[in-house]
Amino acid sequence: MRIAVAGFMHESNTFAPLPTDLQRFRDGSLTYGDAVVPIWQDAHHEVGGFIAGAAKFGYELVPVAMAWATPAGPVTDEFFDHFTDALATGVKLARADGVLLALHGAMVTPQHPDADAETLRRVRAALGPNVPLAVSLDFHGNVSPQMAATANVLVGYQTYPHIDQRARGLLAAELLARAVRGEIKPVCHVAKPPMLLNLLGQDTAREPMAGLMRKCRETEKRPGILSVSLMAGFPYADVPDMGASVIVVADGDRNLAKAAADDIGSAMWDVREQLNVVSPEAEEAVRAALACPKLPALLIDLGDNIGGGSAGDGTVLLAELLKQKATGFVVPMFAPAAVEQAKAAGIGNTVEVTVGASTGPLHGPAIKVRGVVRSLHDGKWVEGEARHGGRRQNDQGHTAVLDLGSGNLVVLNTLRTPPFSLGQLTSLGIDPKAARAVVVKAAVAYKAAYAPVGGTIIEVDTPGLTAINAARFEYKRITRPMYPLG
Repeated sequence: MRIAVAGFMHESNTFAPLPTDLQRFRDGSLTYGDAVVPIWQDAHHEVGGFIAGAAKFGYELVPVAMAWATPAGPVTDEFFDHFTDALATGVKLARADGVLLALHGAMVTPQHPDADAETLRRVRAALGPNVPLAVSLDFHGNVSPQMAATANVLVGYQTYPHIDQRARGLLAAELLARAVRGEIKPVCHVAKPPMLLNLLGQDTAREPMAGLMRKCRETEKRPGILSVSLMAGFPYADVPDMGASVIVVADGDRNLAKAAADDIGSAMWDVREQLNVVSPEAEEAVRAALACPKLPALLIDLGDNIGGGSAGDGTVLLAELLKQKATGFVVPMFAPAAVEQAKAAGIGNTVEVTVGASTGPLHGPAIKVRGVVRSLHDGKWVEGEARHGGRRQNDQGHTAVLDLGSGNLVVLNTLRTPPFSLGQLTSLGIDPKAARAVVVKAAVAYKAAYAPVGGTIIEVDTPGLTAINAARFEYKRITRPMYPLG
């Protein structure tokens, strides 16, 4: 049994001005053929699960290609056409009995608002109608019925932060192997309650989302149900299929899949108001952080959530910490020009740099900070634990640590890097547990790494491309009505 393994993953924020091109995928991870295996086989990622499935489920692995880039603006049509051609050619040449494909579910290009469905269409055209195709999806995928009509199996992550990726990849591999052997005939159905869920309500450890997940796991125990995936959706993509969904895979019975998906979708709709979580704005949040007894305080910069496509250089919280004369804070910033200035100045020397506003003033104005260059780094580290995103090899680019005095540190890096691993700080000699406050440019995904060391978590309603309040955005292409927008 020959199984082709491939992936094409991007979470596209259609409000973000920075397009995701070939270089952005090179900065992330772009591999072809046998080169896929050493990069991903040990990762806590679904592709790692696909690779491990070869030994567990008895198939010959045929690696095709894998592309991943940090969330940003839509993928360029040029790169999309190039990579989907590589996928289609690769799976055709593989002469495989089945295909395992890792997609995100919220990829957009200028020509393809549902780029994942278009990827599936092109892969299916190369395979023909009878070769089983199993697909893994991110919890934030905006899943369309077209995806279910094209793939035999759709399996989404069920934890946020995403720490079950490898396990869900193994599940997709198991279902595909069973389908190839003729043991099951998987069919999918997607239910789409008209709901936009803000990212805080999507936290799978937080009620009522936690209860909905328990319902999904109970539903999976029913005879004939092969898998259930509740998908929270990605609210920063202005596309027709944006929003929450429920995927059910059943053994040969599409009506059974539909009934189960509709039941869970109805349960989601019933708790829609509780799934929308509100947060304080910057001034109030910083004041609370400076007064809280349990340290460090983690200030969650929701509007500058890099994992959702934001700039990574939002200055709103940094400016407020300085205004309130905070001490002992750590603030990471995407600031390539400032890093070059720090490198030119050298360790131990004082430098004044400007940070922020690389994509305009949406995330706060550009501000000047003055400090001593404490250290310089290549920005690379290895993460050995299961963390959101599943990546093992990490790189935030050339990095400088600037000491502003009073125990205040600004981490300047040259690659936008979501805070999914404490290694982003500890590899620089920074102990986050020793800080009074740490700014975390995320929403929920950081928790797998940061929550165990955080004394107090304060989620902040900051402005930006990933603002928690959907009313800050002008949606033009989504399907309405859409709660809570109308």
